[in-house]
Amino acid sequence: MKDNININEVREIRLKTLVYFGCGAVNKIEDIAAALAKRGVGKILVVTGHGAYKSTGAWDKVVPALAAHKISHVLYDKVTPNPTTIQIDEAVALGHGAQAVLCIGGGSPVDTGKSAAVLLANPQYNADDLYKYKFAPEKAVPIAVINLTHGTGTEVDRVAVATIPENEFKPAIVADCIYPEWAIDDPALMTGLSEKQTRFVSIDAVNHAVEAVSSVIASPWSVTLGREAIALVASWLPKALNNPKDLEARYYLLYASMLAGASFDNGMLHYTHALEHPLSAVKPDLTHGLGLAMLLPAVIKHIYAARSGVLADVLSPLVPGLSGAPSEADNAAKGVEDWLFSVGSTHKLADEGFSADDIDKLVELVFTTPSLDILLSLAPNRADRAAVREIYVNSLHRLA
Repeated sequence: MKDNININEVREIRLKTLVYFGCGAVNKIEDIAAALAKRGVGKILVVTGHGAYKSTGAWDKVVPALAAHKISHVLYDKVTPNPTTIQIDEAVALGHGAQAVLCIGGGSPVDTGKSAAVLLANPQYNADDLYKYKFAPEKAVPIAVINLTHGTGTEVDRVAVATIPENEFKPAIVADCIYPEWAIDDPALMTGLSEKQTRFVSIDAVNHAVEAVSSVIASPWSVTLGREAIALVASWLPKALNNPKDLEARYYLLYASMLAGASFDNGMLHYTHALEHPLSAVKPDLTHGLGLAMLLPAVIKHIYAARSGVLADVLSPLVPGLSGAPSEADNAAKGVEDWLFSVGSTHKLADEGFSADDIDKLVELVFTTPSLDILLSLAPNRADRAAVREIYVNSLHRLA
C-alpha cells in the first residue's frame, strides 16, 4: 500500500467508535479524559492484563491524564488470555461505583472491560447471568479502549467473549451498548509484541475477514473491508516478523485489524470461531489465533464451493491463481495452509495435544455452548454435527 500516508500523524476514523489512529495516538487519552470529565465522570475502572499496560508506556500517559481532569481510578490488572466470568466479576466488584471503563490491552482485556461496563450499569446481574443469556444487555457505562494488539478489532465492534469455567463454555455476547465510544490505535505501542503474538493476532484478523465475507449475511461492505484486510496482512505481516520495530508494518497491520473487526461486525463469523471457542475453553493456555489457524484450512475446504467467487477474490493475496471454480476447494485450502506455514504457524491440532479421542467432546461443546449455534446458523452451508466433525478431523494434521 503506497498512499503517502504519514504514519506519525494521528487521524480520526469514525465508525460507531471514534478511533484515534496513528503513531502518537496514545496522547489522545487527554481528550478522552476531558470528555469523560465534562460528563461528570469522577471514577473510572481500568481493566488490563498483567504488565503490557506499563511496559508499552501507555500507563504513563493514562495516570496524569485522569488526574488532570480529577478522575479517580481503580485498576484491575489480572486479565489473562481467554478471560473468565470469574475475572469479570472481580473487576466489577473492584470497580463498584465507577461511571466508565477504560480497557488497555488486546482482545482479552477489552472483552473483560466491555462485560464489566454492562454489569456496572446493571448491578443486579453477574457475569454468569450475562454469558448464560439471563438478560439482554441494553445499557453499559461508557467504554474507552487503548488497543495494544493488531488482531481482534474489538476496539470497533459490539462483541465480547468470556469462558464459563465450570462447564468449559466460551460464549459470546453481541450488544450495541458495548461499542467502545473511543479507541486509541497507536502502532508505536505494539513494537514490543513477541513474534508469536505478532503472528497470531494478525492471523485472527485474517479469520475475521474470511468468515465475514462468506457468511450468509455478508454484504458488499463486509467484503470490501475483508478484502483489504487480508491484502494488508499478506503484505505487512512478513515485514513485522522480520523486523518487530518496523512502525510502518505495525501501522498497516493495525489498520488491517480494524478493517477486519468492522468487517465481522457487519458480516459476523461462523465456523472457525464457533469451533475454536471449545478448543481454548478446554485448553485455556491455547492462543486464540493459533486455534483459528489450525482450523482455517479445513474450514475453507468445507465452505469454498458455497462461496467460491468471493473467496477466490479475497484469498488471492495468499493463494494467487484461484479462478473461483467450486472444484478448486482443495487447492484453496492447501494454499492457505501453505501460507500459514510460511509465516510460522506450523502446528495442527495433534501438535497441541488434541487427538481423535477428543473430537466427540469438542463437537458436543460446539452444539451446547451458548451463542455458538448463532454462529453456525450464519455458515454458508449446512452446519450440522457431521460438518463440524469433519472440520475437526481435517484439522488434526496437515492437509494431504
